[in-house]
Amino acid sequence: MYRFLLLAALGAASQTAVAQAVPAQRPATTAVVTGRVLDQATQQPIPGATVLFSDLRQVTATDADGRFSFANLPRGRYLVQVRSLGYGTVVRTVDTAQPLEFALAPAATEIAQVIVTGVSAATEMRRSPVPTNVVDREQLNQAAATNVVDAIAHTPGVSQITTGAAISKPVIRGLSSNRVITLNNGAKQEGQQWGDEHGIEVDEYSIDRAEIIKGPGSLLYGSDGMAGVINFVAPDPVEEGKILGSFTANYQTNNHLQGYSVMNAGNQNGFNWLVRGSGKVAGAYRNRYDGRVYNSGFRELNGSGYVGVNKSWGYSHLTVSSFNQAVGLMEGERDTLTGRFLKLRNAGGIAEEQAVTDEDLRGYGLAVPRQQINHLRLGTDNNFILGASRLTVNVGWQQNLRREFGDVTAPDDPSLYFQLRTVDYAARYFLPELGGWSTTLGVSGMAQENQNKGVEFLIPAYQLFDGGVFGVTKKTFGRLDLSGGLRYDRRRIAADALYLNEDEMPVPAGTPEAETKFSAFQNTYSNWSGSVGGALNITEQLVLKANVARGFRAPNIAELASNGKHEGTIRYEIGETGLKAETSRQFDAGLSYTSDHVGLSLDAFDNRIGNYIFPVRLADSVSAEGDPVFRYGQGQARLYGGEVSLDLHPHPLDWLHFENSFSMVRARRQNAPEGEQWLPFTPADRVQSELRVTKAKFGSQLAHLYARVAVEHNLAQKRIFSAFETETPTAGYTLVNLGAGGDVVNGKGTTLFSLFLAANNLFDVGYQNHLSRLKYAAYNVANGRMGVFNPGRNVSVKLVVPVRLQ
Repeated sequence: MYRFLLLAALGAASQTAVAQAVPAQRPATTAVVTGRVLDQATQQPIPGATVLFSDLRQVTATDADGRFSFANLPRGRYLVQVRSLGYGTVVRTVDTAQPLEFALAPAATEIAQVIVTGVSAATEMRRSPVPTNVVDREQLNQAAATNVVDAIAHTPGVSQITTGAAISKPVIRGLSSNRVITLNNGAKQEGQQWGDEHGIEVDEYSIDRAEIIKGPGSLLYGSDGMAGVINFVAPDPVEEGKILGSFTANYQTNNHLQGYSVMNAGNQNGFNWLVRGSGKVAGAYRNRYDGRVYNSGFRELNGSGYVGVNKSWGYSHLTVSSFNQAVGLMEGERDTLTGRFLKLRNAGGIAEEQAVTDEDLRGYGLAVPRQQINHLRLGTDNNFILGASRLTVNVGWQQNLRREFGDVTAPDDPSLYFQLRTVDYAARYFLPELGGWSTTLGVSGMAQENQNKGVEFLIPAYQLFDGGVFGVTKKTFGRLDLSGGLRYDRRRIAADALYLNEDEMPVPAGTPEAETKFSAFQNTYSNWSGSVGGALNITEQLVLKANVARGFRAPNIAELASNGKHEGTIRYEIGETGLKAETSRQFDAGLSYTSDHVGLSLDAFDNRIGNYIFPVRLADSVSAEGDPVFRYGQGQARLYGGEVSLDLHPHPLDWLHFENSFSMVRARRQNAPEGEQWLPFTPADRVQSELRVTKAKFGSQLAHLYARVAVEHNLAQKRIFSAFETETPTAGYTLVNLGAGGDVVNGKGTTLFSLFLAANNLFDVGYQNHLSRLKYAAYNVANGRMGVFNPGRNVSVKLVVPVRLQ
C-alpha cells in the first residue's frame, strides 16, 4: 500500500513537467487582450484596478490611464472580475478575442462576488442557487482569531466546536466533523477529522479568503459533504512582472499570543511562485471564573507555497504545505479542596497529581497531556485549454502524523500515534458549450492508509479506497440560471484486527489469553448524490433562489470501530461496524435584495437525514478510568432553520454601515423518547449586530480607516440531548467587541503598513458556549461552577507591512 501511495505522489509531482510538453503538440489559440477601466459617472480612467480571470489564474492591474493588457490569454469565453477600492465589483463573461471596456460605479460596499467552490467553474455568487458566504481578506485581517476556523466562525450559519483556544471544528447549520468537507485551496484536506478535538491543519495566515457552501457538497467532492464545504483559498497570482512580499505580526493579550508570517510572491514571464513561513506561540488563556486555564497553550510552525507556469495553454502549479502544531490538552481536573487545576508530575517513575502553582500558569510551556500534529501535503494543480474545452487535473499526497502524549513518566513517548497517508485525485473535463448548456464531467476520490504506531489504540489500522464519477450542467434562460448534476460514489474500508496481551501490547492472532481489541472487517458503501436548483434575477437587485439536493456520507472509522479513550477527550467511545451510510434530502430557498445602500438576505433550509449517526452515553456505564462510555448509534433526523442578514448603508451617510444577522437551527431525532429528541451539540440561536464607520482618506498619510462596535448575543440552549446526562443546558450570554484600523500611506498613496486593532469580549464576560467541549470538565468547588469557561477579554494588535520588490 505504501509503495502505491509513494508512486502516486511521484506521479503527481511529475504532472508539472508533463503539462508543459502537452501543449506543444496541440497549442491553444492565443489572444492579446487589451482593455480599459473607467469611472461610470465621470468617464475618467481608474488606475490600479484589478482585472482577474479566476479560471485561468491570470491577473493584471490598470495603468495611470486605466488601461490593461494580457499578452497570451487563450481565446474563448471566460468569467472576469474587475475591482477597485471604492467601487462596486464588475463580474462579466467576456470573449477574449474582443477589446474590453468596463465602467465601475462608486459603491459603499462590494456588491458582486465570485466563487470557485461548489461550482464547476468560477461563478458570480448571485447566480449560484446554493447558499454561499465569502469571508474576504479584509474581514480576516480585522478578526482577533486564534486559528483559521475561529476567524470565520461569526459567519451566519457557521459555528465552531472548541477545545480551548487552539482547537476548533467548523459547524455548518448544526453539522460538523466528517459532514463538513474542508478544502485547502481546492484540495480536500484529510487529517483524522472524525475527532472533535482534532482541529483543521491550515495556516491562518496563508489564506486570502474563505468560501463557505451551506448545503450538500457531495456532488463535486464525494462523501462527507453533507453539511457543506469550506474552501480556504490562497491568494491569486500577482500581476505579470511583479515581485511582492509582506510581513505580518500579531499580538493578543489574553493568552499572550505572538504570531508572525513572511510571504514572497512573483510573476515573471508566466513563471509564478509564492512562498510563506508562519509561526505562532500562545500561553494559557484566562477568563473571569477560572483565571489562567492550565495547559491551554499551543505552538505552530508552518510553511506553504507553490511554483508553476501560466501560459496560453493554461497553467500548471506544484503546491506544498506543511502544518506543524503542538497543543496542550486541558482536561479540567481540579483539587477538591481549593478548586485549582491539577497537574501530573513524575514522582520517581510514578504519576502523581498536584495542584498547579502560579508559576505553572505563566510562560509558553506545554505539559502532559499534549498533542503534536504534523501535516504535509504535496500536490499539483493543472488546467489545460483544449480549444473550446478545458481539462483540470489535481493530484495530491498527504501525510498526517498525530501524536498524543499522556504519560508524565515518559513525556516524550507518544501514547497514541496515528500515521495517515492519503493520495487524492480530481479530474474535470469542461465540454464545449452546446446550445447554451455548460457541462462538466469528472472523477474524484482517494486512497488512504492509517497505521497505529503508539502504545494505546483508539481506532484500528485501516485502508480506504474511494471513488466517484459526476456530471454537472448549467444554463441561463434570460433572468433564470439553472444548474444541476448527478454523482455516483463507492467507498471500501478494510480494518485490521488487533490482539493485546495482559500488558496491552500487540501480539499475533491465536496467542493464548490474548484480548481482541479490534476485529477485522471490510465494509463497502455506494450511493448516488444529486442536486438541481435555480437563481431567478427578478431585477438587478432582487434574486430568488431554490435548490434541492441529495447527499451521502459513509461512516468514518471512529464511528465503525473506535474502542477506547484518548487524552483529547473526556469520554470512552465504542464504535459499531454495522452502521449504514447516511443519506440526506435538503431543500434550500433564499431571497436577497442588494443595492448601494441596503442589503437583505433570507435563507431557509430543511434537511432530512436517514441513518443519522451520533454517540449516545450508556446509562450507568463508566470505563476503567472512570470516564463515561458512549456508543455510536443511528436514527432518523431532521434539521431545519435559516439565516437572516440586513445591512444598511444609508445615503448620503455612505461612511456608516449597520450590519445585522440572525442564525438558528433546530435538530431533532424522529420518533425519539423524551430527553433524546434533540440532537447533541447543536448551536444556540445567535444574533449579531455591528455598527461600522469608514473613511477612505484622512489627511495625506491615512487611508481606508474604519472603526466598529459589534454585539453578539447567543440565546440560551435548552434543546438538548438530556438522556443519560449526555448534555446539559447552556445559559445565554452577550459579548461586545470593538475594532479599529487603517493604512498608513506615502505621498503617492502607496501603503506603507496597515494596523488592525480589536478587542473581543470587552466587558470580560464569563460564559460557556454550548459547543465548548470544556463545558463538561470537572466541578470547581471554589466558585460552585461546572466545567471550564471560554476566554475572557482579549485585545489584538495586528501589523501588516507590504513589500514591493519589483
